[in-house]
Amino acid sequence: MISEVTMPSMGADMTEGTIAKWLKAEGDSISRGDKIAEIETDKTVVEMEAYAEGLLRKIVVPEGTLVQVGTIIAFIGDPGDDIPDIPEADPAAEAPKVEATGAASTPAPVQQAAPTPALAPVAVAPGGRVKASPIARKLAEEKGFDISSITGTGPGGRITKTDVENFTPSPAFAASGGRAPVIMDGSDTPLSSMRQAIARVTVKSKTESPHYYVTHEVNMGPAMTFRAQLNEALVDDGERVSVNDMVLRAVTIALLKHPKWNSSFDGDKLIGHSEINLGVAIALEEGLIVPAVVGIHNMSLIEISRAVRDLGNRARGEGGSLTQAEMTSGTFGTSNLGMFGTDTFAAIIVPPNAGIIAVGAVKEKPIVKDGQIVIGKTMQATISADHRVGDGAEAAILMGEFQKALENPARLML
Repeated sequence: MISEVTMPSMGADMTEGTIAKWLKAEGDSISRGDKIAEIETDKTVVEMEAYAEGLLRKIVVPEGTLVQVGTIIAFIGDPGDDIPDIPEADPAAEAPKVEATGAASTPAPVQQAAPTPALAPVAVAPGGRVKASPIARKLAEEKGFDISSITGTGPGGRITKTDVENFTPSPAFAASGGRAPVIMDGSDTPLSSMRQAIARVTVKSKTESPHYYVTHEVNMGPAMTFRAQLNEALVDDGERVSVNDMVLRAVTIALLKHPKWNSSFDGDKLIGHSEINLGVAIALEEGLIVPAVVGIHNMSLIEISRAVRDLGNRARGEGGSLTQAEMTSGTFGTSNLGMFGTDTFAAIIVPPNAGIIAVGAVKEKPIVKDGQIVIGKTMQATISADHRVGDGAEAAILMGEFQKALENPARLML
């Protein structure tokens, strides 16, 4: 029996995708779970799995084509199966890009700077940016010169390093103590498709999921000592455990003890999950993605460390692509801004998860121990919880289990 292969949805916010690469050719034998194509979404490249068995009879959508979710892209079946006639896929890329107003995109008018007296016209690139070499901009900034006040002698009026070196400031500039006027770029910034996707999913989450927040301060002294000793023992194996790896293991332990939070709200019931697939927020240059470590409840702390490192590498396009399961099957979330020096923050829940735990930096601060004030190491952890799934007391109990695992780090190895 012939089976249709359609463009899958790699997330609640995905409406279209591009066939980046076919991993199988027409005539190849296909088994369930085989990776058959790489799909480029607004956020990343994901490996698409097959849900049927047989031969890849026909590829309908070629590589590089952008199509809507649900579009037929291929057929899998037996050699004797008839392939239905379907109209050619209508590539979504050919449609005019529509802005939020519903109108086709048109270039924004270029803002013209006021003319500078006694100077030749300055070369301005599209968008109002003065044309200058990077080294000329850096040198002008170091000298405190307004780059737009310098006449360019390069091709098309481009300002060069020599132009900056030969520039003589006006008497008014000298009288001001060498302070150039501050000029802000007030032009609009078009949103990338990934940033638009992030906007859609976060609005959906905050609109539909009634968030509330519970924060615990975790004594990280024992965990940091444990980590140092563990990493010393692992050095010959080339392994290294991070604070975030310990956080993920602690969240997993807490969810195993309180599996209600590893479910999703669905009208008149909570949809339970037989696996813990823990989402890990990863900041890319283009924006944020939250792929999941699938089956993390069956991993040791060392295995979690390896899995997270591999996940991060593939999210950044190093050593492969993320899988469809990693991008779509997360059951709970985590986010860590400690590496940026952040103390406390609350993350937005990734639909349809019931919650996400956000952690900040491990910092030294005065704490009371045995009635004495000593220097300790603490970390702030905040759960953003869906009130439809559980109440504040239940979230506090989950956070208590998470805290206990980190404050008694031998539990992380169980």
